[in-house]
Amino acid sequence: MGYFVALAIAVGFGLPLAVLSAAQAQAKAAAVALEGIARQPEAAGKIQLAMIIALALIESLVIYALLMFFMLYTSLPSTADMLKAVQAEASAPAAPAAH
Repeated sequence: MGYFVALAIAVGFGLPLAVLSAAQAQAKAAAVALEGIARQPEAAGKIQLAMIIALALIESLVIYALLMFFMLYTSLPSTADMLKAVQAEASAPAAPAAH
């Protein structure tokens, strides 16, 4: 049961963490590219191309995280199954302690 709790936490926090990290990386890449274009306007085409490639790679990581989210989400048991397991554990007699 602890495995499923850890899996649910990973699924619940993993995707938002990946999205927030990617958003920060994209913002930083865009800001640095704009600063570079402001300093050297003649290199705007090369800087823009490099920025677009970097943004595509960052976005692909988020897509991979989304795919992992769906793969892990489908391996989680249903809520009804988890409630039955918790009720079964609560109603089971406790094992006698060994001396």
